[in-house]
Amino acid sequence: MRNKNARTVNNIWTGIFYGIAALVVALLVYLVVEIIAKGWGFWDPNFLFGKPSNTMAGGGIGPQLFNSFYMLVLTLIISIPLGLGAGIYLAEYAKQGRFLNFVRLCIETMASLPSIVVGLFGLLIFVTFSGWGYTLIGGALVITILNLPGLTRVCESAIASVPASVKEASLGLGATKWQTIVKVVIPSAIQQIITGVILTAGRIFGEAAALIYTAGLTTPMLNSNADLTSPVNPFNIFRPAETLAVHIWKLNSEGIVPDARLIATKSAAILIIMVLLFNIVARLVAKLLDSYFKGSTKMKKRKDVKSAA
Repeated sequence: MRNKNARTVNNIWTGIFYGIAALVVALLVYLVVEIIAKGWGFWDPNFLFGKPSNTMAGGGIGPQLFNSFYMLVLTLIISIPLGLGAGIYLAEYAKQGRFLNFVRLCIETMASLPSIVVGLFGLLIFVTFSGWGYTLIGGALVITILNLPGLTRVCESAIASVPASVKEASLGLGATKWQTIVKVVIPSAIQQIITGVILTAGRIFGEAAALIYTAGLTTPMLNSNADLTSPVNPFNIFRPAETLAVHIWKLNSEGIVPDARLIATKSAAILIIMVLLFNIVARLVAKLLDSYFKGSTKMKKRKDVKSAA
């Protein structure tokens, strides 16, 4: 009788959890389909690569689209080494004690900071105090501050999840601790680390509040033939850069062009597709890297066996 009741309760809770999961998936699908449907026609080349208009209908999002990808690259270049390094330290080198508890408290506090507060901090340090003004690099540094706690926790968790037996086997073969981390631990945890990078990228694409105060609300007329130090050179990190998320906010809050709402919905559709495509590509890269590292490990084992024979 008790077993029957336990099975019934288990089935009920299993059904509830499946229902919650189905509801979350349904809401996500509805949101994506609704935004893409309202922004239908977003694939028009004139819209994707054209320049925005301040007064007339039919403007594009070319500079904003480029700025979003450039901001992504800059932020990942800064955040990945810092997040991975912090994760390695916390998982492999840090000793339990007050200092480690203090570090974890700082990470948790940083993770809970509102983006607008971090944006105001960036305005004070990277815009006013540094004298840079509104810049791409200022925006990238602010988003790094926002994303670093989450990326650090993911990297630490990924590295800590590697079985101790794997590390001990590497150390037993004569490898140093650093060689074990680089050649064994990180390759074993690469898929989870890529997951952290995906979460970071999603926030980079979608962040607006912090970038309003650091990267600015405008983009100069870009010219790739200009000198790298020129404010109109697309790759100059010390120029203002309105990203796509900021452009959507600007259109919805103060846009005066007749088709401001349509451009905003098309831009939102592009933003969602960018995030989805990045997720797919990043996961494929993670699987390829995982297969590569596993394949190279097998080849090395075969060579060791042959040399021993």
